[in-house]
Amino acid sequence: METDHDYFAHESAFIDDGVVIGEGSKIWHVSHIMSGSTIGRECRIGQNVVIGPDAVIGNGVKIQNNVSVYKGVTIEDQVFCGPSMVFTNVYNPRSEIPRMDEVKPTLVRRGASLCANCTIVCGLTIGRYAFVGAGAVVTRDVPDYALVIGVPGRRVSWVSRHGHRMQPDDDGAMACPESGYRYREVEPGVVRCLDLDEDAPLP
Repeated sequence: METDHDYFAHESAFIDDGVVIGEGSKIWHVSHIMSGSTIGRECRIGQNVVIGPDAVIGNGVKIQNNVSVYKGVTIEDQVFCGPSMVFTNVYNPRSEIPRMDEVKPTLVRRGASLCANCTIVCGLTIGRYAFVGAGAVVTRDVPDYALVIGVPGRRVSWVSRHGHRMQPDDDGAMACPESGYRYREVEPGVVRCLDLDEDAPLP
């Protein structure tokens, strides 16, 4: 076990030179952190995960087993990446044609959940606190607070910061059944929390 850093890395993990890993982060069995990548504070990197090169991971991110975060992917704070979910970074790959100069950037905004075995086609933005269901294939941008399921992925509802599906109330707002926080679709496809700043931590 690595003990001479302010993060933990299992003895089987591979950590290249030229990486930044924040305080309190944990990296588990047979994971590979490649040169140029950045991992924030208090992250949890599961088994058999590959990060980078040059990928950017925010603070408090949880990446479960068997996930590869490729060059061009940026993950903001407090994102959940479920087991075996898939990022891509080239839209039309061919083995015999080098296309790493055609990497399309993918951005996952704060608090989003990308559940087990979902696939995120490159070049997209996944909005704040969006929830991509297990096995979904996402081929277009996902709005903040959207619940996306299916192949191809489609928005079927809105979810709260606590991850619950919400229903409209009498005045057109929506409420989270766990927290009671209220949300409103301020314009078509744009939802905002009425009680919290989207960038503020949960109380």
